[in-house]
Parts: sequence; C-alpha cells; structure tokens
Amino acid sequence: MSTKLDYAVWDADNHMYEAVDSYTRHLPKRYEDAIRFVDVNGRDKLEILGKVSETIPNPTYVVIPTPGAWTEYFRGNNPEGKSLRELAAPIRCPDEFRRPDLRLALMDEQGMDGCVLFPTTAGLLEEHMKADLELTHAVVHAYNQWLLEDWTFDYEGRIIPTPVVTLPDIGTAVEELEWCLDHGAKTVLIRPAPVPQPDGSSMSPALPHFDPFWELCESSGISVMMHNADSGYDRYAADWEPGRDEFQGFNQTVFRSFLYEESRHIFDTLAAFVGHGLFERFPQLRVGVVENGGAWVPRLLDSFDRVHKKMPGRFDEHPSDTLRRHVWINPFHEDDMRYLVDALGADRVLFGSDFPHPEGLGDPLEFVDELADLPQPVVERVMGANLQALLALDTAGR
Repeated sequence: MSTKLDYAVWDADNHMYEAVDSYTRHLPKRYEDAIRFVDVNGRDKLEILGKVSETIPNPTYVVIPTPGAWTEYFRGNNPEGKSLRELAAPIRCPDEFRRPDLRLALMDEQGMDGCVLFPTTAGLLEEHMKADLELTHAVVHAYNQWLLEDWTFDYEGRIIPTPVVTLPDIGTAVEELEWCLDHGAKTVLIRPAPVPQPDGSSMSPALPHFDPFWELCESSGISVMMHNADSGYDRYAADWEPGRDEFQGFNQTVFRSFLYEESRHIFDTLAAFVGHGLFERFPQLRVGVVENGGAWVPRLLDSFDRVHKKMPGRFDEHPSDTLRRHVWINPFHEDDMRYLVDALGADRVLFGSDFPHPEGLGDPLEFVDELADLPQPVVERVMGANLQALLALDTAGR
C-alpha cells in the first residue's frame, strides 16, 4: 500500500531495535556485571544477574526477522504448520530501525505522519531484575539516558519515543518521571504487571501507595503507555507445566499458547486500575494500552457488568464507563475492529502496526484495510486523531 492518505496517520505501535549498549552505556560501574552480553555456543545472549535469558533469542538484533514475516501466522493462516523460526525470513537489521533520521525518511515513504516508538528489549528486563530493585531503577535510568541521547524524546515532532518508569521504589519512580518531563517526554511507559516489592511480594500499581507517581502524571498532563511485556505470568503456567522459568513468547508450548491467548496480564491490570479506584482518585489520567490486542475486551466488560449488578453501591459509575473514559486501546490487526469501536467508542481505538516486528504489518498502512466496513470519520479517528488526543499533541501545521 504505502500511499499517503488524505488525513493524518499516527501509528501507536512502532519499534526500534536497541543498540547493544542501550542499557549499559550510562549504567554506573558498580552494576557492570549485572547485565551483559555473553557468548553461548557461538551466539550472543543476554545475561541478567548471572542468568542467561532466552526470552529474546537474538538480543543484539544484528539479524532480525523480516518485518511482517509472521502476519499470516497471527491471523491464524498457517496451513502448513510452520514454526515461527521457519517463517522468520531473517535479514540484517537496517539502519532505519536504529537511527531516527533514517526512520523519519522511511516513515515518509510509508505515508506515516507520526508514531509512538517503543523499545524491543525493555519489556523483559523488569521481570528478570526483580530480585534487585535498585538495579532495576538504575538500568531504567541508564536506558532513558541512552534513549534521549540517540533518539530524543520527541524527534521532529513526529517520532515520540517512550522513556520507561519502573515503580518498585515510589520515590525513585517520581524522580525518574520528573527527569523525563524535564527532558521533554511526551509520554512514558510502565509495565502492565504487579509491582515487585523488596520483601519479594508484589502489589497493584493502582493502590494509593503509588499515588505520587499518578498525581504527577495527572498534574503534568502526560499520558501513560502500557505495552505488552513479560508481566511475570509464566509463573502461573509453571504451576501446570513445570520446567521453564521465564517467558519465551517465540518458543511456546501448546498449553502455554492456550494460556497466553487469554491475555490475563492486561485483563488483570485494567481490572486493578478500575477496582482499586485509580481513576476515581485521578479523573484526568489518560492511559494507552498498546500491543495487547483486543480479544480480552468483551470478557473484561462482561466481568465489569456482572460485578456492577451485584454490588452497584461500590461504584461511582459503571466500571465499563470508567474504562471507556480513561483508556485508549490498540488492537491487533487481526481483531474485530467493528466490535471494539462499538464497545469502547470510536475515539478510543488506536491504529498500531507493530512495525518492524515480524508479528506486525510489513506495510503499516495495510491496517486501514481492516477498517473497511467502518464510516470514514471513524477510520480517520482510529488511524491518527485518537492517538494525537491521547498524547495531547499540538499537531497544528504538521
């Protein structure tokens, strides 16, 4: 496709492939052995706190799968039963996936006006580092420094990279958010997961303990993104199927595939946000849910409805209405778009291509084909205007 449309197109889910030193270039020397690349049988692997991770099989990204190579697999079109490895069609990583100037030129070729840009490795780090929360905060800040240095937090008003905030130490989290705001961040990224605590327990990020973070988000007007990540849910799968101690999204057993299709991590996170009263305490918060799909939405809304009928006095309003006011959702390209627009509202569904990841779209604008049965004003909202509203961008003249 790649033909410029006659309205603004903003992609809620673009990715970079990070440089090998993105998490270590600015990391204090005392942590230098905590996260590093090691050789395992001739292949570079990521070692965190002395343990080699297989969550991302090729974490240097010298060679990557072809963008869009797995699109049909994730649409359920794999009649030959090929594995993701067989479908990957590996290529050398283009510089456009590592440099903002070249990425912007590629976006022009693709007919893209703007995008939110997410990391690729960051989604696994917090879970792998939860045994050392001081390290977690240090690595997150080191990454944010690298991101600012190599990509900025707002490149030419068109590429909006997402600095990360991790929440275990709320004081440090607020300091990180302040630093991001001081350096021009347009949005920030948190993990959709319970927040690890020093005693080994965890707690909902929507509990009042974390209100200083949310208060600053609201007062500054910044939106918060929650991208799909390793949310630690593999520990529940291990109760049924032992033998693996980390999430491996590209090497799933059949049983784990069944479980992860349920999207429990984002279902539970949003249930916690509503159930723990986050949006009641902070009525101006805006949250973007990216690359978590939308198949879980009917289950969550149904759960909200059934609980509300049983205990209406516990709510200031119907929890589904709370969700619709505060949360924007980026579905997978294979999801039921008409249902999601009807269920969430035409102003709360976001176009996101996942480019250049293999499970996304090789040509981002192909997403518009999935909206063919929707009215044109709705298509224009989904393809760009809704993301601009979520980010509260001043796009005049762009």
